[in-house]
Amino acid sequence: MKLGFVSAILPDLSLEEVFSFAAEAGYDCVEVMCWPKGKAERRYAGVTHIDVTNLKKADIQRIHDLCEATGVSISGLGYYPNPLAPDKDEAKVAADHIKKVIRASAKLGIYRMNTFIGRDWRKSDADNWPRFKKTWGPIIKLAEKEQVYVGIENCPMYFTDDEWPGGKNLARNPAIWREMFRTIPSDYFGLNYDPSHMIWQMMDYLQPMREFSQKLFHVHAKDVRLDRHKLNDVGIMATPNSFHTPKLPGLGEVDWGKFFSVLTDTGYTGPVCVEVEDRAYEGSLENRKASLRQSATYLRQFIPRR
Repeated sequence: MKLGFVSAILPDLSLEEVFSFAAEAGYDCVEVMCWPKGKAERRYAGVTHIDVTNLKKADIQRIHDLCEATGVSISGLGYYPNPLAPDKDEAKVAADHIKKVIRASAKLGIYRMNTFIGRDWRKSDADNWPRFKKTWGPIIKLAEKEQVYVGIENCPMYFTDDEWPGGKNLARNPAIWREMFRTIPSDYFGLNYDPSHMIWQMMDYLQPMREFSQKLFHVHAKDVRLDRHKLNDVGIMATPNSFHTPKLPGLGEVDWGKFFSVLTDTGYTGPVCVEVEDRAYEGSLENRKASLRQSATYLRQFIPRR
């Protein structure tokens, strides 16, 4: 396995600066964010470390040279919008850009990108299914053509009132994953697995790795703390930010020893990328860098340097 981090936490740095820091902090790889240039609509979104819309041969060579010079590889290209949004224009922009990221991943020789399925949060799971098939069938056909593995993160995107009641990402649990992969059976359609999202949904985070071992394309290392005094006050029907707090690996409820015990049993040898969403470390660029150094120090006991 390779230890990496998600570049969204360093939006104020250039790609060159991100890779220089990754090398200095002892990381093997980086998941590089590839949002369309423009204003972000939420935290950790809108970060563009590679502009796939205007990717030229010279840009590709520059990125390859950067990887070689720093010894840091790209684990995958990341873009996490809502291609099933009720606003059809928003949904089309998202789906079209996902396709651009897929093509860029092939051009760069990475052959891996990560994203969300999306969801119309106002409708039931069943009522989202027709649009899922219509939108994602062509996307995965393109991925197959380009031989790019598409990893869907299992974040429900349900945290606050504006995402109520269904959340903005359909792919939140094993029951839905089974139907996703049955509906669109493809070797290039899989998961970018984050154990923390299972915990605040009150679910087992180990069993899915066993069942979907062949679908693990990419892994996020993020922890979560259940604030049970708050949960006891508001209950599970409250918006999840009311009772849980994202934390750095080792500072929450994921048992990382058990996690890597199961992950290694599956035969997984891909990237494990730290995703920092811990507000305690967001006060400054130096604090965010410190969060990545701390995470690397903790996770290196499970992913030794080679």
